Amino acid sequence: MQDVIDHLPELAKDKHKENKTFFAKLKKKPPKQLDYIMQELHDSEFQRTDCLECANCCKTTGPLFTPKDIDRIAKFFKMKQQQFIDTYLRLDEDNDYVLQSVPCTFLGHDNYCSIYDVRPKACREFPHTDRKKFHQIAHLTMKNVAICPAAFNIVEEMKRRINK
Repeated sequence: MQDVIDHLPELAKDKHKENKTFFAKLKKKPPKQLDYIMQELHDSEFQRTDCLECANCCKTTGPLFTPKDIDRIAKFFKMKQQQFIDTYLRLDEDNDYVLQSVPCTFLGHDNYCSIYDVRPKACREFPHTDRKKFHQIAHLTMKNVAICPAAFNIVEEMKRRINK
């Protein structure tokens, strides 16, 4: 798996122009069954892919923390919200709360998340390949194919299916 992760940014870069063109067409005229197709591709890929073997998303990027996330996770730690913010988060250039550092503070050496049951919404939904109105998040997907092997595979299969 590490070999795949190591080569993923290069593979994604090689496919960037092709993906950009594909997503531009998709945005203009999404197939009627796109959400259904994406759900099927997502489910199929995650039957083969074990995130615990990878955890590249947790090692290389940090999620946004919504006010609900902060409230839920602070309660989990039995902390006040401000104490949780001061301990783990910072405001980024968009004024969003993000982790102070990457890899994720809550990621264990075994790739297990110590706050899995209360993890941020962004983590629960990553890599967003089963999201409704998928064609509207092309920019996000373009970033995620360089991080997540499953997202890369899903996009490659999506291109094969839709370009038939």
